[in-house]
Amino acid sequence: MEAGYLLIRHFLLEKMMKRYFHVMATGLFGAALAVSLSSCASWGVGTIHPGEPEDQVRAELGTPTNVYQDGDQHLLEYSRGRMTQATHMARIGADGKLVSYEQVLTVQKFAEIKVGEADKAAVLRIVGQPHEKDYYPRTELEAWSYGFKESGAWDSFMSVYFDKGGIVRKLENGPDPLRDPSFGRRHR
Repeated sequence: MEAGYLLIRHFLLEKMMKRYFHVMATGLFGAALAVSLSSCASWGVGTIHPGEPEDQVRAELGTPTNVYQDGDQHLLEYSRGRMTQATHMARIGADGKLVSYEQVLTVQKFAEIKVGEADKAAVLRIVGQPHEKDYYPRTELEAWSYGFKESGAWDSFMSVYFDKGGIVRKLENGPDPLRDPSFGRRHR
């Protein structure tokens, strides 16, 4: 009889412990989610609206990674690094108020870069600072590369190539080597 009692007791304790850890894990996940969502403003994603003054935009989004002049307007860049696949630009009008705020690492924004016309300053105003820079001596081209989420689905890597004069000569899009599990392996 004692063996049966111990077996039931063990079963009940195990069931209670599983329930306890499930509740704790769910609670910890919820707390972590709340903390991460509350820090969105520091990641350049905040809730800002056209017409808000620049100081309010900066208070919400934090210090920009770069500022670019664009005629009588300027752009506040919020780049969060290579692995985030996102760079946001806040366009501030001549009146000091927010005109627009958008994620710029998109196929549509890369399409605005005109081969044979755009220079480095134009590329910075369109898609911001590159995640990587490389120089290819054989072709004498400098590449600025950006990891981004193409069409919300594919981990892509866009490279913009400049000649010695700093003019765009070509763009290349392909899978992001840091996120492609087959990168570095031979295909058979």
